[in-house]
Amino acid sequence: MEMQEHEQTRELGSTRVFDPAEAPEKNAGGEPEEPQSTGGKEAAGSLFSDIMDIFETIITSVFVMLMIFTFLVCIASVEGTSMVPTLSDKDRLLVTRAFNEFETGDILIIQSDHAFVFDEDGKLKENPGLDKRIVKRLIAQGGQEVNIDFDEGAVYVDGKKLDEPYINVPTHRNEGAFNFPITVPKGYVFVLGDNRGISRDSRDPNVGLIPLSDVLGEVRFRIAPLSGFGTVE
Repeated sequence: MEMQEHEQTRELGSTRVFDPAEAPEKNAGGEPEEPQSTGGKEAAGSLFSDIMDIFETIITSVFVMLMIFTFLVCIASVEGTSMVPTLSDKDRLLVTRAFNEFETGDILIIQSDHAFVFDEDGKLKENPGLDKRIVKRLIAQGGQEVNIDFDEGAVYVDGKKLDEPYINVPTHRNEGAFNFPITVPKGYVFVLGDNRGISRDSRDPNVGLIPLSDVLGEVRFRIAPLSGFGTVE
């Protein structure tokens, strides 16, 4: 009885309180038992959680990049010199896929599987394409009139002479695809290479008018070589 009262008594004038519930448990030998540590399990669980977070981030990043390069952008390499001086052989380009609205002067990547020209009755007829990807500059699209004065070496769209600082020689070469002027049908584009002296483009019967469905995208940047890195105009 005396011990019970002593254990429950607070000492006057002191902040010390003894509560038997706070006393450490003793083992059979009378020594206090050490509390069991759970730090190892907690650390292992935290490490596993961090690893799973990193793994999830990597998977998400890979998925996003796959979607971007499947539907939004792609990388293209230039083969040949038909776009000199703007683009050179072996240039690597970043191409946007997502847009079908283009402007005169845009540089396009085209899958030349189909070539369309006009027959004697003025109707479209299909010729074999070049069966490869080509890069050319957009000159005119559906509803616009194109005229080329091969003597002058000048290109006109809707009656206005184009200012073409990007070409290396005037447009004197005629490959016989059309009797100019022509009006580009809806859903097609008329393209030319910047190296007008050698480029196979819409002047050629095996390129002709390009269906928009064959336009793969628009060139936005040159990513290699590093000396030419930047936007392409």
